[in-house]
Amino acid sequence: MSHPVPIQFQAVDAEVLAKAPGRIAVLVAEGGSLGLAARKLDKLMRGALVRYLGSEAFAKLKPGEAQDLAWPAGLAAEAVQVVRLDKRADAATARKAGGVIGKALSKAGTLVLAEAHPRAAELSFGIAMRAYDFTPHKTGEKTSPGPVTLMVNAPEAVAAAAGPMAALVEGVFFTRDLVNEPANVLTTFDFAARLAAMHELGLEVEILEEDQLLHLGMGALLGVGMGSETPSKVVVMQWHGGKKGEAPLALVGKGVVFDTGGISIKPAAGMEEMTMDMGGAAVVAGVMRTLAMRKAKANVVGLVGLVENMPDGRAQRPGDVVKSMKGDTIEVINTDAEGRLVLADVLWYAQDRFKPKGVIDLATLTGAIIVALGHENTGVFSNDDALCDAFLKAAAAEGEGAWRMPMGQAYDDKLKSRIADMMNVGGRDGGAITAAQFLKRFIQPDMPWVHLDIAGTALVKADTTLAPKGATGWGVLALNRLIADRFEA
Repeated sequence: MSHPVPIQFQAVDAEVLAKAPGRIAVLVAEGGSLGLAARKLDKLMRGALVRYLGSEAFAKLKPGEAQDLAWPAGLAAEAVQVVRLDKRADAATARKAGGVIGKALSKAGTLVLAEAHPRAAELSFGIAMRAYDFTPHKTGEKTSPGPVTLMVNAPEAVAAAAGPMAALVEGVFFTRDLVNEPANVLTTFDFAARLAAMHELGLEVEILEEDQLLHLGMGALLGVGMGSETPSKVVVMQWHGGKKGEAPLALVGKGVVFDTGGISIKPAAGMEEMTMDMGGAAVVAGVMRTLAMRKAKANVVGLVGLVENMPDGRAQRPGDVVKSMKGDTIEVINTDAEGRLVLADVLWYAQDRFKPKGVIDLATLTGAIIVALGHENTGVFSNDDALCDAFLKAAAAEGEGAWRMPMGQAYDDKLKSRIADMMNVGGRDGGAITAAQFLKRFIQPDMPWVHLDIAGTALVKADTTLAPKGATGWGVLALNRLIADRFEA
């Protein structure tokens, strides 16, 4: 898997500035004030730094933004990156500044002059998050960045503050790798094997094979994968960090490793992006990895349904009727509305087996949520105001966009079937909502539940503050924060 760029924390040593290779990033507060080491840097640059700080170009920089001064005289470095970050900056702005630095790291190494900035730990988190690059399938010379050194006045204290964030970065990178992998690599076999390997971190991992799923009555999930050469699986990951015997929080993820749409086949244009249709399962896996790495004091179970939706002579057809583990029958109107069939059975299994204190599911479920919210926000649906509000608060604290969507009986009525208990689609209008209403039918009475439709946020076509274009890892930060704030002992 991809690993974060190594970041070391070192006491400020002005003597190394002249000989430092690669890049030097220097934090500048409001008004252009400089610390002692930064003033030394300016002296080595023959006043070029202070002259820039007095320019109109610096005045236009917003907090968290940066400007390069290329090949500065008096230094061995290829560039000095001037980063605007006020002393009173919030965590989000510090991460943004780190992202700017992380996007432009040098293979010769990068020295970040943070001195006594109170947000140095958050800055390092932003650097690590943005320095991600997915390269396992590229040939030729790798251009990995060199080590990053944060020069700070109190390196041990900053390193201690940054330590827990390292587990978050690992979880996000694991999620991004899974979402970015092509489907000929990330089969259901490979996906399950990667999750099984996390037992080394202390997770209890169990893989349920097709014969077991058939015995459990998971007809909805198994119907989706009938046209694929690779078998469907359910992987259960348990983290026992809380009080013994206390009910866990259940996280459930859709893991369609490739979605052709089945017999209701998708258009060819853009189908290559359907390698990301396992994004919900990837987020669940990334959260479980983070919890294990930081030894979270909570009981959490992560369950993912792994299938491939392919069209062949055995594939389910529009008009077929399948029976869910719950016992309800479903008329399959559109085989491209397959994710909700997978989730229906895994949601029921999670509640039936673990009796959790709450359930949160994640899925790249509908194109309709992209129409509604674009790529800025995940759609949030819930039957429980307290759990939903806690999640929205956690997402806001971590800078992960989320917006609560409505639900109601009128939407649920659109799922009525002439020949079965329900249809798997309810028409084009309100498509993300009717999908959520479908899932709600598989949530037991009085069970707090949140559904996250991440179709627009799991993979994006342009760089974001903390990620290059491609997989974002959206949701790992928010769910980790929710667990820390609400469920840890």
